[in-house]
Amino acid sequence: KEHVRRNRQSRTFLVENVIGEIWSELEEGDRYIVVDSGGGTVDMTVHQIRLPEGHLKELYKATGGPYGSLGVDYEFEKLLCKIFGEDFIEQFKIKRPAAWVDLMIAFESRKRAAAPDRTNPLNITLPFSFIDYYKKFRGHSVEHALRKSNVDFVKWSSQGMLRMSPDAMNALFKPTIDQIVQHLSDVFDKPEVTNVKFLFLVGGFAESPLLQQAVQSAFGSRCRVIIPQDVGLTILKGAVLFGLDPAVIKVRRSPLTYGVGVLNRFVEGKHPPEKLLIKDGTRWCTDVFDKFISADQSVALGETVTRSYTPAKPSQLVIVINIYSSEQDNVSFITESGVKKCGTLRLDLTGTDASVPNRREIKTLMQFGDTEIKAMAIDVATSKSVKVGIDFLNY
Repeated sequence: KEHVRRNRQSRTFLVENVIGEIWSELEEGDRYIVVDSGGGTVDMTVHQIRLPEGHLKELYKATGGPYGSLGVDYEFEKLLCKIFGEDFIEQFKIKRPAAWVDLMIAFESRKRAAAPDRTNPLNITLPFSFIDYYKKFRGHSVEHALRKSNVDFVKWSSQGMLRMSPDAMNALFKPTIDQIVQHLSDVFDKPEVTNVKFLFLVGGFAESPLLQQAVQSAFGSRCRVIIPQDVGLTILKGAVLFGLDPAVIKVRRSPLTYGVGVLNRFVEGKHPPEKLLIKDGTRWCTDVFDKFISADQSVALGETVTRSYTPAKPSQLVIVINIYSSEQDNVSFITESGVKKCGTLRLDLTGTDASVPNRREIKTLMQFGDTEIKAMAIDVATSKSVKVGIDFLNY
């Protein structure tokens, strides 16, 4: 333990073998943030420890954005367009797709070698078909294109390679890393995210020394930055452990506002005239968003919200309840910008006898707090029910 403490001067260290020591330092109420940085996205969540069982409370809704390591590939492609022309690169991708993949694989291996203290250049092999196709496309050589482009930090090697200075490679990382640091800064500025003790940097992109240094420089004074060994597998390990004990996270934050679309009685002055629908002499307001839960609201594991609805017509044989989500807290209508349909409950009301009352009650339940949001509709008179999981992929 003393050895670990002595090595904390850098404040960034590998912890696979000292998890016990870190756990022994955690106290009731301690907070930490996990930054999962992958190829496509970076996802962040903030938890608070509840001892003695070690249960977790989510303090701030899971957040993130498209700031993964693919952004570095995109910057490399922009650099190639600057040197060889956007028209050529687009044609090369179409005409020589296998060679384009080979080029990006070559870049990937060099990308992994980028580091803040690197001094020697990084060589990226250009496929022969790139060199050959460029000659046919432009009428002059790749070497001529590099000289003409005035991109000083990328040179041509006689072995058929692009030779990039360390600064040139680091510059490709900068836009993506700046976005990650900015997003993390925004999270740290939230009132719910105060007194964070640890920042765990995990995921495949967390292997990058450039990202590690940027996060350490920006946030090392606020909390201890920890990068586990086998950092790319950390989330997988966590998912397995969570599968063995799903109740470890007792309280979550809803990432979105959820509700259903309903008809309400039209109220003059409150509802917009364009939402007025007159049906069988009754004035209805259409497209009303009836909210079940707001974005960033705390929800306990298994917490259920219940609403009761009545079909617009007693003779209805089917009731369809559409479930909607939005990033905004305050939503009045399902037609507002950013509101998306994410599920449908379809309840069959046929086959009921004459004893069923004319005024039907349809109870709708939404269960939150687990990894999946579940919804159910029940016809109170007949106890018929239908369940649905919120499907985020097919809507």
